[in-house]
Amino acid sequence: MNGSAWNGIVEFAPTELDACNMERREFTASLVAGGCAGMCVDLTLFPLDTVKTRLQSQQGFYKAGGFRGIYAGVPSAAVGSFPNAAAFFVTYETAKSLLGVSTAPYMVPVTHMVAASLGEIVACLIRVPTEVVKQRTQACPSSSSYRQLVNTLREEGFRGLYRGYRSTVLREIPFSLVQFPLWEYLKSLWSWRQGHALYSWQSAVCGAFAGGVAAFVTTPLDVAKTRIMLAKAGTRTASGNIPVVLCEVWRSRGLRGLFAGSVPRMTSISMGGFIFLGAYEKVRSLLL
Repeated sequence: MNGSAWNGIVEFAPTELDACNMERREFTASLVAGGCAGMCVDLTLFPLDTVKTRLQSQQGFYKAGGFRGIYAGVPSAAVGSFPNAAAFFVTYETAKSLLGVSTAPYMVPVTHMVAASLGEIVACLIRVPTEVVKQRTQACPSSSSYRQLVNTLREEGFRGLYRGYRSTVLREIPFSLVQFPLWEYLKSLWSWRQGHALYSWQSAVCGAFAGGVAAFVTTPLDVAKTRIMLAKAGTRTASGNIPVVLCEVWRSRGLRGLFAGSVPRMTSISMGGFIFLGAYEKVRSLLL
């Protein structure tokens, strides 16, 4: 018997089975909580995302549709949001637990940065194809998500769905390097000041602030990613060379062009951070 008796009471030490069950519960909680949070954000804030995409498009806001067909491309977002967010948080939590086993306190932010970066690399395998279809539909509201999917496959093959993968990853990693360590730091600071664990709404406030800061800093990379995804196949922009695209934007539209769509992007991601990280913490705590 794995235990010790004291005053007639038998105490059992945790077994490997208990640890496996706990790991399975945490995996399931991260999967479900991440997926639910992703769907809430993507569907709630879709109009702001459409405005941002059209502001960043090469043909300009009004030629790309203006405020018309603001929900164009929503089927693509609906299909991809749950698995995309679930993949991120499962990878993030798993990497965080593996890297944090023997981490010194001063290395904690680095752990969060590495875990978030790995999460983005995995999540982008799902996010990029849905993003390509979604953004092309947003910039051409007279079309449909299905038609854009068929056109992309016919003209560029399966590879066309992953156009912009590198630029998306290179946008998301710096974004996560700012957002998640800042989010975790703000949570720990607030928790320490009030003397107990944060409520879900407090975690959501930290997420909103962290998301807004990260969104502004990485807007030029988001502009490059949008242009690469929307460019016609065979053009220099479509090749995915981020420095070249950023130079073109700088020459044609200056600093204002590099930060095009920053206001709706910051608004969307701040609100999204509030909903996304707040919903994630709430659902995960309920499941655990």
